Amino acid sequence: QVPLVESGGGLVQAGGSLRLSCAASGRAFSNYHMAWFRQAPGNEREFVAGINWSGGTTYYADSVKGRFTISRDNAKKTVYLQMNSLKPEDTAVYYCAAQLSIVSFSRLPPEYSYWGQGTQVTVSS
Repeated sequence: QVPLVESGGGLVQAGGSLRLSCAASGRAFSNYHMAWFRQAPGNEREFVAGINWSGGTTYYADSVKGRFTISRDNAKKTVYLQMNSLKPEDTAVYYCAAQLSIVSFSRLPPEYSYWGQGTQVTVSS
């Protein structure tokens, strides 16, 4: 079990920044690839950014590349998503998720075993 708790969401104007955090409990955090997904009303959950178990490789959706940065601190059992130059279309509930690292990193939600409760990000124009 890897309980995950997100924080850091909120309301921001277009062009602003937010930093999301996802804290894990349990002893196995470094055994998992981690990712951020988001879901806007009426839309499917979509991949935003991911990082492998060691933090050595990162992955981004084209829509956020160059604006968002994912990082992790295995000692603190926390993954971060720094979001800059936010746009109204970034408005969504953001979820962090954990994928067991014995398999290759995936951008697909069904490959992830554990999910946080989500944190709302709203970007006003």
